[in-house]
Amino acid sequence: MVKIVGVEPRSSAEKRGIRKGDTLISINGNEINDVLDYRFYLTERQISLLLAGAEGEYTVDIKKGEYDDIGLEFETPLMDKKHTCRNGCIFCFIDQNPEGLRESLYFKDDDSRLSFIHGNYITLTNMTDKDIARIVKMRFSPINISVHTTNPSLRVKMMKNKRAGEVLSYLKTLKDAGISMCGQIVLCRGINDGEELRRSISDLYEYYPEMTSLAVVPAGLTKYRDKLYPLSDFTPEEAGEVIDLINSFGDKFKREKGERFVFAADEFYLKAGREIPDADYYEDYPQLENGVGMLRSLADEFNMCADDERADGVNSRARSVSLATGVAAYPTVVRLVEGLKTFCPNLNVKIYKIVNNFYGESITVTGLLTGKDIYEQLKDKELFDELLIPKNALRQGEETFLCDMTVSELSEKLGVPVTPSGDDGYELCLKILGKGDV
Repeated sequence: MVKIVGVEPRSSAEKRGIRKGDTLISINGNEINDVLDYRFYLTERQISLLLAGAEGEYTVDIKKGEYDDIGLEFETPLMDKKHTCRNGCIFCFIDQNPEGLRESLYFKDDDSRLSFIHGNYITLTNMTDKDIARIVKMRFSPINISVHTTNPSLRVKMMKNKRAGEVLSYLKTLKDAGISMCGQIVLCRGINDGEELRRSISDLYEYYPEMTSLAVVPAGLTKYRDKLYPLSDFTPEEAGEVIDLINSFGDKFKREKGERFVFAADEFYLKAGREIPDADYYEDYPQLENGVGMLRSLADEFNMCADDERADGVNSRARSVSLATGVAAYPTVVRLVEGLKTFCPNLNVKIYKIVNNFYGESITVTGLLTGKDIYEQLKDKELFDELLIPKNALRQGEETFLCDMTVSELSEKLGVPVTPSGDDGYELCLKILGKGDV
């Protein structure tokens, strides 16, 4: 049962007399507990809703298109509370947050419903046979799974959850049912690398093609690891060994099935001092959100925009702008901007590499930069007419950094307009050129 907090005006629900504050009990006799139940059973063209109001239970029948909404609003997108993570992973990033951040940054979710809605990765340890059966019945996919290792006892050790090993059996259940999966391994030096990584990749490939791809990413280690499990970064040589191991499998799988299946995150290439592979290597970028091919995608999108602009001839418009970026992306951004200047002779761009003092210098990605670090490192710098900042450093849909500073506050403190740089490389290029509201 879920409470209705709003009914859209002139919707099917309003026309049938459904009221704000009433409770939805079932659709076509199927109990409704959350958004998955609601979305699945709402797809019928003729639905019968059982509801409860102040005067007791009542039934409403509605005829509709298969994918039409009926206009009900609920308290949360999940129509339920988020499921809290029950693991104690030795590499958990949330455990490495400093004190004093907003409460939501300390919440650990491990909710399969968020995997379907937002692409979150889950560990399966919160799930039961009934949950898996519901996924199979409703055909919800893909489901993104943080595997880390296929060694059951090692998975228990890494996740500090006695169910961590046994729930690996759900992978076969999902494969046999034809449910699409994406895999992730967070690699910890000396723990699940080397032969354990070799085992995990081999085992997970057995679930192909339902397991569509696998990303291997290094554990993010902040400076706040006091009293936590002792972990250390991969050396450049070790990062190279990880890449070579992954690519030996990827090359083999490419020959056998036409797809690489397994990919190393960009961070391994940066740690090893190696060039990021070409776009063909990443195929359709199946693990882009995991930082796999992100720099290649950024560069190709940026260059596509630059080519479009170059086709119009020399851009003689005078523009002076500054740009803040993370340590990892800095060399790529510098190279891209230099290429832009070849046909924009009056374009003046100052690029600033922002070191992550908030979390520690080992954290180099732009998505974890804070307004505090940007301000502290740029307050005495020449910023020209505008400062561009990475959009992915802000909360999704908002203009707030992890440190709770807003874009407006940063702009006021620096005394210059501050603008998020856009969603991709193409938009970044346009922003640098000062073209349009992208």
